[in-house]
Amino acid sequence: MLLTIDVGNTHTVLGLFDGEDIVEHWRISTDARRTADELAVLLQGLMGMHPLLGEELGDGIDGIAICATVPSVLHELREVTRRYYGDVPAVLVEPGVKTGVPILTDNPKEVGADRIINAVAAVELYGGPAIVVDFGTATTFDAVSARGEYVGGVIAPGIEISVEALGVKGAQLRKIEVARPRSVIGKNTVEAMQAGIVYGFAGQVDGVVSRMARELADNQDDVTVIATGGLAPMVLGESSVIDEHEPWLTLVGLRLVYERNVSRM
Repeated sequence: MLLTIDVGNTHTVLGLFDGEDIVEHWRISTDARRTADELAVLLQGLMGMHPLLGEELGDGIDGIAICATVPSVLHELREVTRRYYGDVPAVLVEPGVKTGVPILTDNPKEVGADRIINAVAAVELYGGPAIVVDFGTATTFDAVSARGEYVGGVIAPGIEISVEALGVKGAQLRKIEVARPRSVIGKNTVEAMQAGIVYGFAGQVDGVVSRMARELADNQDDVTVIATGGLAPMVLGESSVIDEHEPWLTLVGLRLVYERNVSRM
């Protein structure tokens, strides 16, 4: 069994693979203050209940793949793998790790590990050219060429950041549940804010993706647009450009990177 861990700024997503199939997944909050020992206890609590794994931490785990956008959490997870999974091959995505995707940006080290991992999975599952839209703390748009190269992308404030900003900066506004309203024209303040978020982000996705596709390929119809991230379902039904929804895209990418590196360890 392969344990994959995708650490984002707000949430951490864990997936358990049996071969190419994801058989279990969990989503927890990302807390930069957690120590390696606390993370180990958390992992034991989650995986200890799974029927395919043993009660002891590490039982049934044959490999681990990790990517993180929070350096302090990556540091602690490195300690978790060393201390609690010492005999298990572990791949932490960082410079020097083989991904199979050339990075054509000005400074490849600046590109978030999760964005590269998404590109790896996009190339494997759908080929290029492709655009990955990841609805996380930030909404990121990542372009992959027809030759499977990571070309670059766009970073915009995410849905939850925008909702929080409205609640904090708007004198008569408050933080709301992110949900689809009854109609575009809100009949009350909450519905008006929900409409602005849902349809505003759908319009943003359509506009940004269309512009990126024009630069990425001569024929925009050749570009596959893949949505991922926890809040993707909020926009899926309202966007006209999204072709595929792959909620576990990053976890699939981690599995692929693990397979490309474990033989070299």
